[in-house]
Amino acid sequence: MTALQKKLVRDLWHLRSQVLTIAAVAACGIAAYVTMRGAYESLAAAQSDYYARYHFADVFVQVKRAPRAMAARVTMIPGVAAVETRVVEEVTLDVPGLAEPALGRLVSIPERREPLLNALCLREGRWIEPGAGNEVLASEAFAQANGLKPGDTLGAVINGRWERLYIAGIALSPEYVYEIRGAEVFPDNRRFGVLWMGREALGPPFQMEGAFNDVALALAPGASEAEVLARLDSLLEPYGGLGAYGRADQISHRFLSDELAQDRVTGIFAPSIFLGVAAFLIHVVLTRLVSTQRNAVGLLKAFGYGHGAIAVHYLQFALAAVLVGTAGGVPLGIWMGRGLARLYADYFRFPELHFVAGGRLLLMAIALSSIAAALGALAAVRAAAALPPAEAMRPESPPEFRAGLAERLGLQEYFTIYTRMILRNLERRPWKAALTVLGMSLAVAILIVGFYFYDAIDNLVKVEFQTALRDDVTLTFATEQGATARHDIEHLPGVLRSEPFRMVPARLRHEHRTRRVGILGLEPGGELRRLVNRRLEIVELPPEGVVLSAKLAEILGVRPGDELTIEVLEGKRPVRSVRVAGTVDELIGVSAYMDKRALNRMLREGDTLSGAFLAVDARAAPRLYALLKQTPAVSGVAVREAMLQSFYATIAKSLRISTGALVLFASVIAVGMVYNGARIALSERGQELGSLRVLGFTQREIGWMLLGEQGLLALLAVPVGFAFGYGFCALLTAAMQTELYRMPLVISGRTYAVSFFVVAAASALTGLLIFRRLRRMDLIAVLKTRE
Repeated sequence: MTALQKKLVRDLWHLRSQVLTIAAVAACGIAAYVTMRGAYESLAAAQSDYYARYHFADVFVQVKRAPRAMAARVTMIPGVAAVETRVVEEVTLDVPGLAEPALGRLVSIPERREPLLNALCLREGRWIEPGAGNEVLASEAFAQANGLKPGDTLGAVINGRWERLYIAGIALSPEYVYEIRGAEVFPDNRRFGVLWMGREALGPPFQMEGAFNDVALALAPGASEAEVLARLDSLLEPYGGLGAYGRADQISHRFLSDELAQDRVTGIFAPSIFLGVAAFLIHVVLTRLVSTQRNAVGLLKAFGYGHGAIAVHYLQFALAAVLVGTAGGVPLGIWMGRGLARLYADYFRFPELHFVAGGRLLLMAIALSSIAAALGALAAVRAAAALPPAEAMRPESPPEFRAGLAERLGLQEYFTIYTRMILRNLERRPWKAALTVLGMSLAVAILIVGFYFYDAIDNLVKVEFQTALRDDVTLTFATEQGATARHDIEHLPGVLRSEPFRMVPARLRHEHRTRRVGILGLEPGGELRRLVNRRLEIVELPPEGVVLSAKLAEILGVRPGDELTIEVLEGKRPVRSVRVAGTVDELIGVSAYMDKRALNRMLREGDTLSGAFLAVDARAAPRLYALLKQTPAVSGVAVREAMLQSFYATIAKSLRISTGALVLFASVIAVGMVYNGARIALSERGQELGSLRVLGFTQREIGWMLLGEQGLLALLAVPVGFAFGYGFCALLTAAMQTELYRMPLVISGRTYAVSFFVVAAASALTGLLIFRRLRRMDLIAVLKTRE
């Protein structure tokens, strides 16, 4: 072992508390990187493998009814490689143990072969028997949520007739990795499930013998998706085509893609902050180390060690600190990543989803930590390398003394001598004080970012589930109903208030931009379903025109007053030009709204209903649900409380878990920053404080001089950290805006208070530890130390 290596080991041991602080912060950054980047790569790999192995389709389209012979014409479209026609219908289910009616999506499959596209992965049980008309395969998410196994039965209303369905097996499909209804955002696997049924059994009840109402296509390599979509729409329009769309707009794929995009953002954002703080700590520690070892540097250079050897020596100190953190952060990140993969498996359904930390990921983690070490050590290494031997062997010139700010302003009589010494010390070293404030403020900022997600979730629930959605139950009819249905709805058991609505699928066009959405027609003055923006302001629907969600208006490039072309995708498929009357800044989805009467007029129909929002007496709810299970006209029942539970069980649960880890890491940084700052201050001012003790100052007085300075810096760091935290949250919110949901930029007073409390607690704990060291300080040893 060379002399420099021995010195390195001694320095690491002597500064072990600061080294461990740096290592802990670096471990947090590396763990966050390994977790989020590994989760992203594992999820992307599972998606790619699943789509390829089970032939996930590229293009989808729904029609009212088309003859099976049209499949051959679809195959002839240039660029189409494979075609799978199906029958898809939604029915009401009676699930054992579930009071409310559930919704089942019946999807036809060949009875004697695997589907060409969107093939099924059989998880339990067996394939359906040819000719067994009442056998189905149930989706795994639905089966697990309801405790269903092969051999169990379900009740179903199929085209007005009550049927008993037997579950032959449990299956997965790449089409339903994220299993939700098209109009919803959060999965409710207890009340919605996919059931695959034989084509010969499913077709006749819905008058689909020799016909289909759903098509999936695979594209040939190099094919133009836009060209295929246009030709497909033209070909199927006479049969009630609802507009073809590509994989990017398929709801399950879109959710999964948004999750991958957010993982990429968080996989860069959080580790960057942690490793940046680690680099800052290295800079502070190494700068102090080089300053106190000026004499040693001079001696080493005098004995022939070159600038490069000295620079490498101090760089090795920085690398040792972060590599210790990397050694702890990598296994911690792998452990957290595996937990995150298990969480993903609860609502992203893959045949296999394993967290894999490959060699490339681990090498990148080591590289990132090394870069952080090099950046943090750069200034100190340059200073050590550039220091001439003769100058290095002389002590640093003492700072120039002058009256402090309090003295110059004539305010000294208002401050004790101890406080004036604190203020003078800060004034003499403003850059050091500023850097300390910056480091502590970053800890505060990270805490705010961590707790911000709790505020965002609470605000999302308040806006969407408590202010906008105020109904207890939402009914959806199998087909449009006339005005007489109003009377029938109002007389259902337990219904206290009802507000009918009209929903029509449509393609909205403005210039070259298009988007396929549903237009929701609401009753004027309704109280059960309101338009509410993120500021909790109620937006009234105008009697004419369409109101778009702000995100949809942005996608289409329209503003209030612009004309919008609406192509209705049902019935006679009218095309109308409608004025954009306004926008509403919603947090979930992209939507279009109209006054129900205006929508009825646009469609040139009477008082037609698609469903109703209901306020229900809780005591009568079981009777209402039992009746709805047996009502053929009702195709769907959504319970607001169940939707809220579903939200907390999926998105909110994952956010809270990841946020909890972020808050824990941020707390480590807060403790590390405060402790490291206090230890360095004690090291720098040890001789000064020892001299004051010899001159008669008490331990409490010198403790106030040291810890009071750190406390003042911590107080100054809090408002700066609040500003940084708000800025970080704004950047994160902007980066995570998707069509499916937008995180609101809301930071509560509780978040600021808790962040302050954590930093204050870290400061108090650090103060106790430093005060204990002050009490054990060896005055003789300190005074013999050469400056």
